[in-house]
Amino acid sequence: MRKPFVPLIALSVLAAFATLPGRTAAQSPYGDPNAAPAPFNPQMAALMSMLIQPRHAKLGLAGSAENWPLAGYTLKELKQGFVVVGKAVPRWKGWPVAELIEAAVDQPLRLIDAAIKLQYKRQFDDAYGHLTEGCNACRSSTDHPYIVIKVPDASAFPNQDFEPKR
Repeated sequence: MRKPFVPLIALSVLAAFATLPGRTAAQSPYGDPNAAPAPFNPQMAALMSMLIQPRHAKLGLAGSAENWPLAGYTLKELKQGFVVVGKAVPRWKGWPVAELIEAAVDQPLRLIDAAIKLQYKRQFDDAYGHLTEGCNACRSSTDHPYIVIKVPDASAFPNQDFEPKR
């Protein structure tokens, strides 16, 4: 019953697009659809918000739920995120980013990895707390003490179940 409506909707959209006053596809307010993609060059704040903060939260939620396979996966994703940030922004405000990251989080990440492999929640929680402190110390040392990351107390991901499958 819905099949006849799909072409009708598509035709309506095309008709509406064609009747835009004095505008061609190349003059769209959203850019030229035929143009080559611009290089993706997000700044440090965007990278931290897109790659690091959600993975930090997911790691904490998975560890809290003692979902060790998910925690291991999320730890790997977080580490890869740090590598991407270090490569995308080699220097930030004169600071060597990869060295800042290593100094702030290398030791806690190693301890988290060991806790996940051994499935020790108490050690995970301790190491995760140190990871969070390392992130905040890095922000303080780079003149951003007002950005404070914390251990998540609720999930910001309502569409993901962090409980292990039994």
